[in-house]
Amino acid sequence: MPDNSPSKANASASPNLARRAHLTVLTITQLIMAAELLLLLRAERWMHAFLVVAVMAATVVPFLAPKRLGVVIPAELQILAILFIFATLFLGEVRAYYERLWWWDLALHATAGLLLGLVGFLIVYILNENDLVDLQMRPSFVALFAFFFSVGIGTLWEIFEFAMDQIFGLTMQKPMLGDLSGLTDTMWDLIVDALGATVMSVTGWRYMKGIRNGRVDTWVSRFIARNPQLFGRKG
Repeated sequence: MPDNSPSKANASASPNLARRAHLTVLTITQLIMAAELLLLLRAERWMHAFLVVAVMAATVVPFLAPKRLGVVIPAELQILAILFIFATLFLGEVRAYYERLWWWDLALHATAGLLLGLVGFLIVYILNENDLVDLQMRPSFVALFAFFFSVGIGTLWEIFEFAMDQIFGLTMQKPMLGDLSGLTDTMWDLIVDALGATVMSVTGWRYMKGIRNGRVDTWVSRFIARNPQLFGRKG
């Protein structure tokens, strides 16, 4: 007997609403960056202009060519990714928010910890739930992997910042709290990375233990439904 309950109706309407929100956010950010690009070209600030073009491409390509990715990413996650890239590279580097707002870098690293923790969780969750893979991992291990995946990527990013500063004389590792070496900035970045990763790892663990979180449950369920090939199932 078909289920025509309000919850099912809301669930089916949610993807459409998310896609409209995705298009709206993408359009607004693209227009803002396009305007900034024109100003940068007029001022002959070629490096910043190149960075803006790269950010615009990174945010719009997944929307224009989703099938080429091989994976259908829920619109909500794409919105978060767009806003994160926009805040990190465009507002942070081009508009110098890292210098204007002392907490900007910390907030973005905490957000990165959350997003990367979610990615790490999905990677292991796919293996765990794939019908073609004889592998069953406990929720605690999946959560631990998600945590270390997020922290590991955060650490690689800090190494990248250090290398860019040493090789090209940049200041990606910013002076902080009176420390001109950038060490304090690096350590706080890693700390907030770890905090964000912890939150998402615990959330993923609760999900696998059956302690449902409405939003996470919706995202993971939608990810599975749209990517049955990743789980060894027919669409």
